Amino acid sequence: MRLSLIPLLVGALALSACDDDPQDPTQQGGALDGDLIPDGTPNDAGPGPDARPDAEPGPTASFKARAGVDRLSLWGAPAEVAVEALDADGAVYRTGTTDPLGSLLMREVPPGTYSLRLADTPDDAVHDLVVLGPDNSLPDVAFYANQRLTEGFGYLTVRDGTTLSAYVFLPGPAEDGPYPTVVNYSGYSPSRPGEALGGPADALCNLYPILCAAPESPSLLLAGLMGYAVVGVNMRGTGCSGGAYDFFDTAQRLDGYDIVEIVARQPWVKHQQVGLVGLSFPGISQLFVAAEQPPSLAAISPMSVISDTYTSTLVPGGVYNLGFALSWIDAVLDRAAPYGHRWIQARVDAGDTVCEENQLLHAQRLDATAKALANPYYSDAVARPVDPTTFVGDITVPVFLTGQWQDEQTGPHFAGLADKFTGAPVFRMVATNGVHIDGFSPQSLRQWASFLDLYVDRRVPGLDPTLESVTPLFMEAVYGSSIPLPPNPYAELGDDYAAAKAAFEAQAPIQIIFESGAHPDVAPAAPAGTFALEFDAWPPPSTVAQRWYLQPDGSLGDTPPVAEDAASAFEHDPAAGDRVTLASGSVDDVPPDWAYAPLVDGHALAFESAPLEADVVMVGHGSVDLWLRSTATDADLEVSLTEIRADGEETLVQNGWLRASHRALRDDATELRPIKSHYAADIAPLVPGEWVEARVEIMPFGHVFRAGSRLRLSVDTPGDSQARWQFILTDFGDTPPTHTIGHDAMHPSSVVLPIIPDVEVPSAPPACGALRGQPCRAYVPLVNPPAP
Repeated sequence: MRLSLIPLLVGALALSACDDDPQDPTQQGGALDGDLIPDGTPNDAGPGPDARPDAEPGPTASFKARAGVDRLSLWGAPAEVAVEALDADGAVYRTGTTDPLGSLLMREVPPGTYSLRLADTPDDAVHDLVVLGPDNSLPDVAFYANQRLTEGFGYLTVRDGTTLSAYVFLPGPAEDGPYPTVVNYSGYSPSRPGEALGGPADALCNLYPILCAAPESPSLLLAGLMGYAVVGVNMRGTGCSGGAYDFFDTAQRLDGYDIVEIVARQPWVKHQQVGLVGLSFPGISQLFVAAEQPPSLAAISPMSVISDTYTSTLVPGGVYNLGFALSWIDAVLDRAAPYGHRWIQARVDAGDTVCEENQLLHAQRLDATAKALANPYYSDAVARPVDPTTFVGDITVPVFLTGQWQDEQTGPHFAGLADKFTGAPVFRMVATNGVHIDGFSPQSLRQWASFLDLYVDRRVPGLDPTLESVTPLFMEAVYGSSIPLPPNPYAELGDDYAAAKAAFEAQAPIQIIFESGAHPDVAPAAPAGTFALEFDAWPPPSTVAQRWYLQPDGSLGDTPPVAEDAASAFEHDPAAGDRVTLASGSVDDVPPDWAYAPLVDGHALAFESAPLEADVVMVGHGSVDLWLRSTATDADLEVSLTEIRADGEETLVQNGWLRASHRALRDDATELRPIKSHYAADIAPLVPGEWVEARVEIMPFGHVFRAGSRLRLSVDTPGDSQARWQFILTDFGDTPPTHTIGHDAMHPSSVVLPIIPDVEVPSAPPACGALRGQPCRAYVPLVNPPAP
């Protein structure tokens, strides 16, 4: 049994990248699974009775065209020719040029009736293209009910006639259903045909059939092992799906609604409702889809997500994140190109004509990188539509959210959503220190599985005994340590579903797991915490805001400084933005190969508290309230909170960033969370030589500062602080500016942190480097240079 499971474990690890981090598309395999019917067309239900088929071309039209919600598209035209869109009166509304594949997509088209024609041959036209708005585009229920999906690879049709590729796995024959069902929806490869993991794992396929038809998604694989039917769907413009990709545009959200309604109406779906699953991209997509309120959605379980595209990950504090955010956008765009995955070519080579035709519009994907760089400020037109904090209150189904404070990809701002799910009847957030993939760690996985059992399957939670027993082996392959699942808290409830559901809902909605990586029974840095606290709300109601003041001698004190003229200065480091804390390998390694460099004299300032008399627990956001003066008109600032341990080592706790010109606060800023507006109208350059107050948010965290340790706050240039985040710094030319931080009676800079009082910490202090996602280094003192 042990040996035969190893391929499963290793295969699941390899697949995990597809839920959290796009890889080189040329490395994606793709075996066909014999799902083509004899005439060579896909096993596709086709459009329902109310689908909007592609408009018929005129007598001499050389191309096809389609109207959608806020868009017009054409394909099959000659390459690089001029196209005209005519309105209902026959006037030219817009012009464009086809790409080298003969395709063109016009976005942001208002509702109305249009024609598309080739400008040089006006009789080559398609007429009666009806563009709808989002509010009047909902098809009749029969459109959803009359589509049929069968096991394997196929297509479903959304409201504008676009076909999306889908992969379906059933845990048994369809006639033996119905089965609890979950959907994974993203621009990665959730619809790639399932493949056998191979090797000795094949011997287990009778017990766990999904091992020989594994989807390219760990959340779907895990759900399949639990006995769920699983469905992976590629977003429009990706995989074998039609259309062109954009980052969570209107069409993509409405497609998600349609997917839920189509899948839920399959005869093999239990309760005629589905759940949404996935980590990272397919986690974020759940927020957008659920906000559309598809009536057949049972629950969502987003893992490792953002709270706001702009401030969470793309431009934290107003500083572009080149290392992950922009590189991720580029990688997704590469995957959204025609034939962006090798498995697509394999399908086309095998005769999938739908996949082949769907590639034609892929080159019309929106350049999201250029769009991001062209919009350095928050705006209602561009940033707000992709800001989940503004719409997750519209979600009306149960929500299970997980995240990690040191997430090297999407970051720790997921916690900023925790008080926004005001419409969800049930909400549970599990947060811990750790890295991006740790939503799949046992401490979260048990709760995730229980949540799905309760709200999708509607039964008392529990895994089958064999799967329960082999989970430690799975974790050993993934994390390098045999980590068991926590005990099932519902095991003694028998078949009493009502009691199990009541027990789940009786929990406090917020659980914070501490010191993941330091559990004495697992390998150091493997994801298992030592204890947890639960809270009734976010931020925790028991939080006490405690302030420390920066002192002229480099200390942190309880009272404001009294000196009349005291300040310290550091020089901007133009190379810092490229440097990271990982020397090689991955943050997933146990332990990672950290390269957490010490602070550099002249390029950083540091302030330290007295040794703590007792353990101090902190949970939440923090604020570093700086008095700043610069020789330049702007300043790129990074703040770092670390723990100087009693043994002379130093552990990173959390960071924050600010471009000083973005310092304007929103009306909902608090003492502990200085939320910025980031609107262009609020940008305020510095006046060289003049003092301003600039509050820098310390991103949310949960940490135990041990008795005998000291708090350390450092201020420097963004960089040297994250495993994958790198920063596009302000170009100051050949002379780096000097930034001065005040710490006198007139300029009392300070830091305020979120203390949770009266906590007795039950565990011993962790070893240096044991805490998951938190690099540890030898402490090196720093002398703050006085301001010139």
